[in-house]
Amino acid sequence: MSIFRRGDDQNGGQNGAGDDNLRGPLSGRIGGGGAGNGNGQYSAFSNQPPRAAGATNDGGGRFPAPQPSQAAAARENNLFELKRKVQAALIAEMDPKMDLSQTAQVRRTIEELFNRILDQQNIVLTRADRQRLFEAIAAEILGFGPIEPLLNDDSVTEIMVNGPRAVFVEQNGRLFRTDIRFRDDDHVMRVIERIVSPLGRRVDEAQPYVDARLPDGSRVNVIIPPLSLVGPVLTIRKFARRPLTPDDLVRLGTISQPMVDFLRACVEVRLNVVVSGGTGSGKTTLLNVLSGFIPGDQRIVTIEDAAELQLRQEHVVPLEARPANIEGNGRITIRDLVANSLRMRPDRIVVGEVRGAEALDMLQAMNTGHDGSLTTLHSNSPRDTLRRLETMVLMAGMDLPLRAIREQIASATNLVVHQERMRDGTRKITHITEVVGMEGDVVTLQDLFVYEQTGYDDGRVVGRLRPTGIRPSFMELFEMSNIHLPAQMFGYGEAGAWRG
Repeated sequence: MSIFRRGDDQNGGQNGAGDDNLRGPLSGRIGGGGAGNGNGQYSAFSNQPPRAAGATNDGGGRFPAPQPSQAAAARENNLFELKRKVQAALIAEMDPKMDLSQTAQVRRTIEELFNRILDQQNIVLTRADRQRLFEAIAAEILGFGPIEPLLNDDSVTEIMVNGPRAVFVEQNGRLFRTDIRFRDDDHVMRVIERIVSPLGRRVDEAQPYVDARLPDGSRVNVIIPPLSLVGPVLTIRKFARRPLTPDDLVRLGTISQPMVDFLRACVEVRLNVVVSGGTGSGKTTLLNVLSGFIPGDQRIVTIEDAAELQLRQEHVVPLEARPANIEGNGRITIRDLVANSLRMRPDRIVVGEVRGAEALDMLQAMNTGHDGSLTTLHSNSPRDTLRRLETMVLMAGMDLPLRAIREQIASATNLVVHQERMRDGTRKITHITEVVGMEGDVVTLQDLFVYEQTGYDDGRVVGRLRPTGIRPSFMELFEMSNIHLPAQMFGYGEAGAWRG
């Protein structure tokens, strides 16, 4: 009962299943998929196993959306109509005063009413269809409708609803199109309202886009017509139920164990670290791992747009920015929180991401006794990271000469850790770069460790992690803190341990 179709790879790759190049690893695990109709389209309610779809590549790595047969389409429409009728009858019989927060009790009540309605109306379904129909209705009442199974699957990291007929997911770093669909634009809007209403937010023609988050912390972005031309668009970046650990990153190939030891030492000696990279490269995940290296006897203040960090230390004060209310008042920015955090006696300040004028306040904090601060920002390389910092400081509106800004950056920033999302979907740290200082009007950088790609084999990026042979200028800080790192870590002697 597959709901996944490949959308980026014609030979199946890691996500292939036998000779069916449209099936993904979630095939047969999530309700919502069903029988093939010979064209690669699977019904959302069938209990027959899918068969190989005969779709062909259109030359661009994407498969054209197959058209279901008339019989399959008619059956699917009948099931959707049956779902609508049963759901309407069930809602009519439910107590409107029922507390929907009591999920287990409400679910039992829904199941009792569901079975009674099917019996009263003499509706005969197979056991599998009956169960799927109940789960779909329960998701509409208690959850988030058709995307509820995706939210419950830990292997799905991002959900993208591009209007009612196109639902994509990210899994293992790659995009796949699912066979899940909404009934119409209004159906999508009801799910969106269910997400944003408890947060006191609204989305309509006057405010056609909004950022929000789910109860578990997953980040949500909504944009609707007239800005969106395909109907309501919903993007959910799921919040990990269990934060990744350094061992997980080593296992996934994002980082090597010697690099973990080096970064741990950098955090412990209170170097100011900027984690950079593109969208979806894993910056927040790495920031969470680095934050975990902060000693537990220090006061940590975290500042984020949407709370994502999951620190395990005892003395953590999480702060979250607040958007404007319906009247347009009450907005609290990241910059406001950074300025306020300086009055909270922090030992460490961790900013989820700097995007604008708060960069100036962050640099000021790093330069005024708050060593060991951590943050992330979007960039394409370590050098671009510094250029972006310059631009964001200028956004603060201060009439500062460019050399003064660069001197602030060179003094405040010790290390840039750059991460990239590779073509096979994996995330890898590609540079650890030291900010050395100023030479004339230029901030000087030196790469300490780089990722060297040697090829692309069987759909996987092949490469190795390589030290450049340069000894960091802050080695004395390690010695003063009784942290002794082996010479091999920096390229002296046997470098085999650095292979990726």
